[in-house]
Amino acid sequence: MAAPRRPIVIIPARLASTRLPDKPLADIHGQPMIVRVWRRAIEADIGPVLVAAAEGVIAEAIRAAGGEAVLTDPAHPSGSDRVHEAAMRRDPDGRFDAIVNLQGDLPAIDPAAIRAALSPLAVDEVDIATLATEIHDEAERQDPNVVKAVLALAPGARAGRALYFSRALVPAGPGPHWHHIGIYAYRRAALTAFVSLPPGSLEMRERLEQLRALEAGMRIDASLVDTVPLGVDTPADLARIRGILSNESKS
Repeated sequence: MAAPRRPIVIIPARLASTRLPDKPLADIHGQPMIVRVWRRAIEADIGPVLVAAAEGVIAEAIRAAGGEAVLTDPAHPSGSDRVHEAAMRRDPDGRFDAIVNLQGDLPAIDPAAIRAALSPLAVDEVDIATLATEIHDEAERQDPNVVKAVLALAPGARAGRALYFSRALVPAGPGPHWHHIGIYAYRRAALTAFVSLPPGSLEMRERLEQLRALEAGMRIDASLVDTVPLGVDTPADLARIRGILSNESKS
């Protein structure tokens, strides 16, 4: 396999959120959050950007901003399934050879991080690429909501193979621990293979979808970035991101 030549960014979005209802449409200084994320993906400049919407109102918001959206089945169990359906609708002939699955609740993400998520696919053997950053805070190390990536990293390397993901603090012994950031870049064939797999036993035990790929023998590599992008899951997160982006909106 060669490095991808025609990537596309697909952002899955749905209204159903227990902690922040109608989250994609949450207003951030006059723009829906999903539009903010779409704009960041455009700035990454790696290929077309498509929003995979579960509801028409999300698609309408993106189209009103000048973007492209497709409607997908609202019953999909995961963002990966939604992204796959959108890819098949947008590109049934498979012209796009890599797909970046960007979460729709990262309105302040650095476009450079989106580009970094794609870079490990330059290695022929890599099926799926993702991101990680070093953990420096002890509370974060012990937090089961912070997913740890076990990475095989050569000295000085900025990317390495992911051997496991866990909510537990792994590996043991002295050395860095890595916070996994759930942005993925798939080779087109790898995404199709992934969504066709049944849930794995480790996936169900850890409640981590990416373990399904590892159990099936797929290779995941992670690119290192400096910070974790702030996700919006709660009203408090939304208030925080509004504060962070307030100066940007005034410029």
